[in-house]
Amino acid sequence: MGQGISAILTFAIGVAISPVPIIAVILMLFSQRARVNGPAFLVGWVVALAAVSTVVYVVSHDGNVAQTSSTASDSVSWGTIALGVGMLALARRNWRKRPAPGAEPVMPKWLASVESVSPVKALGLGVALAAVNPKNLILTAGAAAGLAQVSGLTTTDAVVAIAVFVVIASLTIAGPVVYSLVGGAKARASLDSAKTWLTAHNAAVMAVLFLVFGVDLIAKGLPPLTH
Repeated sequence: MGQGISAILTFAIGVAISPVPIIAVILMLFSQRARVNGPAFLVGWVVALAAVSTVVYVVSHDGNVAQTSSTASDSVSWGTIALGVGMLALARRNWRKRPAPGAEPVMPKWLASVESVSPVKALGLGVALAAVNPKNLILTAGAAAGLAQVSGLTTTDAVVAIAVFVVIASLTIAGPVVYSLVGGAKARASLDSAKTWLTAHNAAVMAVLFLVFGVDLIAKGLPPLTH
């Protein structure tokens, strides 16, 4: 079980560091429907991560069983490298998009309407930002595919590892939701400060994150191909 959790831990932290989804959920928590929309967004986020990681794990595991161990290992290695290259491309794009010193940060236009969405749309937005967002999709797929490569992992171990992945990846979304429900006015002020900082530094944070994970994935994918 420990090996399974180790395989997904870094990826889960990468998903958790998602400035735009965090900003989105904070904005929802400032709306009149905060007590419904915040939890709805969280549910969509959790369900999407669980679904994607489970599907990718099952497909990867079944594919590994159908292939020889050597062929399966090479396929996963090339897939890992491809994910890493994708991360580096996203790092370059985000670095180029970062605002100049003193300039107003540019955020997705849809964020302006987040405070007025319905609970159903909040749920759907949570699903989209967890499962459709390129960064989170790549990291979730990478975690599940890597988990499928852990030798001797039982079904129970895999389920526990995926559950741990979802919990860790959801901490930065669940944290603001719970804090807003129990923290009162102090929570609102703290969340507003966090939103301001994340808005200003979103592009730089994402660029560094993509760079680190891109290099890490390529480094993990290369060794098996050199033996």
